[in-house]
Amino acid sequence: MDLPDLSTITGSDLTDEQIRGILAQIDLDITNLVRDGKLSALKYGLAGSPGQHSDRAANLHALLAARDHYQKLLSSRPAWETSQAEMDRGRAS
Repeated sequence: MDLPDLSTITGSDLTDEQIRGILAQIDLDITNLVRDGKLSALKYGLAGSPGQHSDRAANLHALLAARDHYQKLLSSRPAWETSQAEMDRGRAS
């Protein structure tokens, strides 16, 4: 059953490592799509319902757009995270 809206969806922000993992998967998908002459303007059939087709060039465009999004997300993160501890410095009597 499809969700009627996103109001019931919760989650936390992606970590830098998760974003790097997503970027690595996208890079792998792009590499597999373009290697061995797999990239063409021809449509190809998909497993599943009859008549489903996809355009490899459109898939490449979607992957590149997704990669750009996640790279910008990663680049927008602060390069340094700092914290400060407050320590009780007791005095010796």
